[in-house]
Amino acid sequence: MASKRDQVILKCTVCGDENYITTRNKRSHPNKMEISKYCPKCNKQTLHKEKK
Repeated sequence: MASKRDQVILKCTVCGDENYITTRNKRSHPNKMEISKYCPKCNKQTLHKEKK
């Protein structure tokens, strides 16, 4: 049986570092994820977008 969750990599929009790996529900959130997370390279909270 296929899983309803999709594993995604979150990439910082400022420096381009790939900092987080998370999952999302494909049915309830069909669009790409955008979330504000802490980036250790920028040393501040920045917008992270789903890489794909």
